[in-house]
Amino acid sequence: MILAKEFNRNRFARDSDFTLSTAKGEPPTIVQFGANSPLELARASSLVAPYSSGVDLNCGCPQSWACAETLGAALMEQRELVRDMVIETRERLRRDGWAVGKEKDMDSPKGKSISVKIRVHKDLRKTMDFITTVLGPTQDRHIDFLTIHPRTRSTPSSTPINVEALELLTSTFGSQVPILVSGDVFTLNSLPFTSPLLTTPSSPNNNNELLPDPSPLITIPKLAGLMSARAILANPALYAGHDACPWEAVEAFMNNVARCPLPFKLVQHHLSEMCGPGMGPNKTALLTKQERNAMLACTNMVDLIDFLDEMQPRKKKTLGITTTNGGTGPWRDDDVFRKRVTPDYVR
Repeated sequence: MILAKEFNRNRFARDSDFTLSTAKGEPPTIVQFGANSPLELARASSLVAPYSSGVDLNCGCPQSWACAETLGAALMEQRELVRDMVIETRERLRRDGWAVGKEKDMDSPKGKSISVKIRVHKDLRKTMDFITTVLGPTQDRHIDFLTIHPRTRSTPSSTPINVEALELLTSTFGSQVPILVSGDVFTLNSLPFTSPLLTTPSSPNNNNELLPDPSPLITIPKLAGLMSARAILANPALYAGHDACPWEAVEAFMNNVARCPLPFKLVQHHLSEMCGPGMGPNKTALLTKQERNAMLACTNMVDLIDFLDEMQPRKKKTLGITTTNGGTGPWRDDDVFRKRVTPDYVR
C-alpha cells in the first residue's frame, strides 16, 4: 500500500515506493494506494497511470496507524467517501485520456482499471450496504473489480477466513462485478474453499479409483480470482503451482535486481522471506536459520552475491537441480551486476 498524500508531495516517496520495469511483455500491474481524500487518490492515480494497468484503493489494512489516519480498514465505516474517491479517480483518468470503460476497454492499450479491496463487518448487512454504495448503478458501476478479505478489522490473521461470509457476498454481488478473494491463499492445493475457477483433476489411488474428499469444502462458484500478500512474499512461484519457494525464484529475483536495482535492505528482506519456511503446509526452507542470519549479516550487495554464489551449488545439489554454469549464479553470467552496481549503490 502506497500512501497517496505522501506520494503526491514527495519525489523521494515516489522513488522509494514505486519502481517498475518498462520492458515489453511485462505482466499487468495494479498499484494499491492508501487514501482518504478523493483529490489525493485521483492525483496519485494520475501519476502512476502511464506505468501501470490500474489502481486499487486499500480499505482492508487493519494496522492501528493506518486506521488512526482514516486509512485502510477504517474506511469500511466511510462507504460514501470510498464511493466518492473511486468516482473522482475514474473521472480524473478519463480527463487524462485513459480508457476507463471497464469491460469494453479491457483490451485497449490505454485501458485502466479502478478497484477496491475490503474487509467485512461482524454484521454482514453493513458489508452488503458498503458494497452496494461503492458499486453504484448496475448498468454503470464505479469499479472494475472487488477484492474481499473475509476477516473483520479486529480478526487476527491466525484466525481462518470466514468462508461462509465470502460465499454469501460472492453469491450476492458476483454477477455484478468480478470478485477476488484475499486471505489464507497460501498454496493452490490448500485453499479453505473450492471453486470452478480452481478445478483440477483428482489424484487416483493405486487402484485407479478416485479418493473421496476427506473434508468437503464450501464451493465459491462466482469467484473471479485470488490475491495473496504474505504467502506471495515467501513464495513468488505460488501461482505457478509450487507449494514452497523454488531456488529458481531466487535466481529470477536476483536477475531482476541486477537489471533494476532495489535498495539493499529491501533485497535482503525479500530474500529472507523467500529462503525461509513458507506460509503453507510445506515448511521446507531454502536456507537454514543460521544461513539466513549469515545472509542478513551481509553489509553490501557484492557480499550478498558472493554468499548466494557460495550457497547455490550445494542448495541445488540438495534440491536435485543440475548446475550448468560452473556454480556461479545466473545473475553474474554476463557480469550484469558488476557493471551496474555503483559505489553509492553498494553502500
